[in-house]
Amino acid sequence: MALLLFGHGMTTARPLAMLRLPRANLHQITRASGGTMLTDRYGLAVSTTSVAARDAYGRGLDLLLMLHAGVIDAFDEAIAADPGFALAHAARAHVLAMFADAPGARAALDAAEALRPGVTDREASQIRFFRTMMTRPVAASVAALEEHLAQWPRDAIVLNTTASPNGLLGSSGIVGQKARLVALMAGLSPHYGADWWFDSSYAMALNEDGQRDAARPLVARSLAQQPASGWIAHSQAHLFYEDGEPEAARAFLAEWLKTYPRGGIMHGHLHWHQALGALAGGDLAEAARLYREAFSLAGHSGLPRQKLQDAVSFLWRMELAGAPRDDAAWREMHDFAVSHFPKASQAFPDLHVALAHSVAGDGAVLEARIRQMEDMARAGRYPSGSVIPTAARAFMAFQKRDFGTVIDLLEPLLAESERIGGSRAQTDLVEFTLLKACVEAGRFEDVRRLVGARRPGTAGVLVAGVH
Repeated sequence: MALLLFGHGMTTARPLAMLRLPRANLHQITRASGGTMLTDRYGLAVSTTSVAARDAYGRGLDLLLMLHAGVIDAFDEAIAADPGFALAHAARAHVLAMFADAPGARAALDAAEALRPGVTDREASQIRFFRTMMTRPVAASVAALEEHLAQWPRDAIVLNTTASPNGLLGSSGIVGQKARLVALMAGLSPHYGADWWFDSSYAMALNEDGQRDAARPLVARSLAQQPASGWIAHSQAHLFYEDGEPEAARAFLAEWLKTYPRGGIMHGHLHWHQALGALAGGDLAEAARLYREAFSLAGHSGLPRQKLQDAVSFLWRMELAGAPRDDAAWREMHDFAVSHFPKASQAFPDLHVALAHSVAGDGAVLEARIRQMEDMARAGRYPSGSVIPTAARAFMAFQKRDFGTVIDLLEPLLAESERIGGSRAQTDLVEFTLLKACVEAGRFEDVRRLVGARRPGTAGVLVAGVH
């Protein structure tokens, strides 16, 4: 979830000092002119002479990498200490873009660009990269990222835009993206040493690529160094999922979440992970309680995209696990999807919008959205191609109880599910829908075959009728 950030004015649940933020790098490097320039904790020069501005920027970066509260406030503090600090303006633009505040993001990046004559080559390249992210297709953004990191591999805020299943590579629509992310992180690993953020991000990539044995020690080492990090806790939760240990995940998160601020963006999503553990244990009542209190529309503290994905996927998984339909919750999510995601945009959120439309019986609107996606794909502007339109039609067929069509559409899609984006735990929704269709169609040989082919070790199949 590295691309999902924090709101204004959010406070932590415990004193900031207890978050174990690393000390700012107090070293300086010598300018060619004979003067000195401050550096951040990754040893990269920053174009400010204000120690206060540099330290506030460093604090904002660490809070961003931790997925903790207070990111915007820290970058604002950096700008207040030095209005000419281009890097702080660029970071603020990136955060606002993630909030879907396009005008604010453009203004902040314009401010950074206006200061560009006085910045380092690295900072100028970073500003260009963020402009590319905001204005160009994902393939161009991935290319710009790789070009930038080839020269400045320790520019963590740039790497952070792809170092998760929902990052740039995760939105690329390509098969093999998970292996490609592992290769990128492996190449960068010598530049980071035992950095807590890099370790946990590399571990997430390895885990998603099925390399759990390699991921475990990295997660453990990063958690020991920075136990308050929401991102590291998230990496651990995914490792538990892929290891097939839902009860361990529930126990870990129940304790860890006691000190995580409700305003932190991972608050809702980590409770989503807890709810999956409850479903795996057959405790549908506890799963429903967690939904109501922590990641329903009323309870979720995250961004619109995450609210959509967590709530819609959970409500559907509850039904697949045997719970009755919560019509009121689905109506609420359908209205939210219509108002916040009126047009096709990216595969992973579009998958959840399509599911909300299908449950609502909104076939005409969903067909129009499918046509949008297909038109975009033909124009080269929808990287996942036909994957989401196919899944959307399968969802509509499921609502009509045309389970043979669901099976025909979804089974071939399993080989391409990586193109949806998101984690394997999240894209399991498609496989579980296929298995439920097989159960409803009485095709139990297909159920056994599909379950037998499922990746080893992972958490159980949370579908009623699958044993």
